Amino acid sequence: MRLKVRKVRPIFQIVSLFLFFCLFISTEPRGEDEIRYPVKIFLEFDPFIALNVIFANRSFSGISYFFVFTLFVTVFLGRVFCGWVCPLGFINDLVAKVKSRGNNRERGWFRIKYFVLTSIFAASIFSLQISGYFDPLSLLVRSLTISIYPSLVLVLDRFVDLFYSSQFLKPFADYLYTFLKLTLLPLRTPKFSQSFFVGSLFLLILFLNMVEKRFWCKYICPLGALLGIFSFFPLIRRSISEDCVSCGKCELNCAGGLKVKRGKWYVSECIECFECEDACQFNAIRNGVSGKKEGVDLKKRHLLLSFFFGGLSVPLIRINPLYGERYFHPRLIRPPGSVEEWEFLRRCVRCGECMKVCPTGGLQPALLEAGLEGMWTPILVPRIGYCEFKCTMCGQVCPSSAIRKLSSKEKEGTKIGLAIIDKSRCIPYAFGRPCIVCEEVCPTPKKAIWFEEKEVIDREGKILKVKQPRVDPDLCVGCGICEAKCPILGAPAIFVINVQESRSDKKRIFF
Repeated sequence: MRLKVRKVRPIFQIVSLFLFFCLFISTEPRGEDEIRYPVKIFLEFDPFIALNVIFANRSFSGISYFFVFTLFVTVFLGRVFCGWVCPLGFINDLVAKVKSRGNNRERGWFRIKYFVLTSIFAASIFSLQISGYFDPLSLLVRSLTISIYPSLVLVLDRFVDLFYSSQFLKPFADYLYTFLKLTLLPLRTPKFSQSFFVGSLFLLILFLNMVEKRFWCKYICPLGALLGIFSFFPLIRRSISEDCVSCGKCELNCAGGLKVKRGKWYVSECIECFECEDACQFNAIRNGVSGKKEGVDLKKRHLLLSFFFGGLSVPLIRINPLYGERYFHPRLIRPPGSVEEWEFLRRCVRCGECMKVCPTGGLQPALLEAGLEGMWTPILVPRIGYCEFKCTMCGQVCPSSAIRKLSSKEKEGTKIGLAIIDKSRCIPYAFGRPCIVCEEVCPTPKKAIWFEEKEVIDREGKILKVKQPRVDPDLCVGCGICEAKCPILGAPAIFVINVQESRSDKKRIFF
């Protein structure tokens, strides 16, 4: 068993991480309006995300049932997902190898993740869905999308530039660039706001492995806590024979950070890594169908207190003018196919997949435009990138149906906002000079921007005729290309606000 497990488990982890990265790279616009194998497949097997979305919406609609398989396996095999499949767990294992010796300590902090789990579930029951902030898979996809992957692309671009700048290496530059474009490099260099902030949080999680191996997994991860609760009937259990000399090597190598005692085994904390058996020189530890098990002792008052604070967070976050009927942030423009705002916030898991596939880079992580509850949810920033008229990829990759999958025909008629003209900055209005850029780029079959010819008088009293743009609110879909292409530097002369949305009957100027 010792030799087999030492070889098999790392293979499973490598294959899982490789598959995750392959799916992540394939979740990328390649000139077609189709994503065949998005990384959302991993998130669909995540029970923590699924249950929180179900609790917050009081509905199973739009949720993949793959998460049931993960729970079923956990019931009978224990936390094998954490020890054998989870890509963030394996990355933590790799980072922890920087230290040459183990550093497990008897902290008792592993109970914290159960209190985190209780608080998040309590918030979901009261309709506040914040699982995406703490879920390891969502956290990993978001960090890679917004920070790590763009940084890697930038480094690779500079690396290729070095090849082109060298006369000796220049003949190989084209081959290298072609290879990278077919494998790692996207069609455009991704750039996101909050990259430093999101990346710093991810690096902090990795750095915690210097404090203790798998620090995040042991003490904070709510998905691990959920799987620990469901691992109540594992077929594989640990037993310790009388040959044990209490040398402590099993404790030093335990990936779950357990303080081993003879005949005692916290089944909810064991990630089935078998490191304890591999480390024992006296063959005193056996993992098999027999053996004792023991659950983590959680104080009821601590669980109740966690539930109370989770529930209390809902009114504290929502005592905010952003939640009024009449006031809303005008630049809170959601992707096409998004469900109504309240449901959107209860469904979105902040994974960032929609931002990764946006071909123009217009989808960016929100900061406080939707309040604290909406942080890192996707919003369209037209000045950075407009919404491609026929693109439906954001709905294809959403793992929670916060963004519905639209057909190309449905997408063309979906309104996400309305263009507004600022006459004080518009060239034909403010300066009496011709400009027709917004009308030229408007993608609707019948132009949503049309011209009204007006006579203006210049400084010398000469009468000139200019075409002044007007917006047809019945035809404008709020794609933002007019804002993106407006030649006025700084604040554009035409911009999109989130009124006349197809998803809402409340944010309307014209009925």
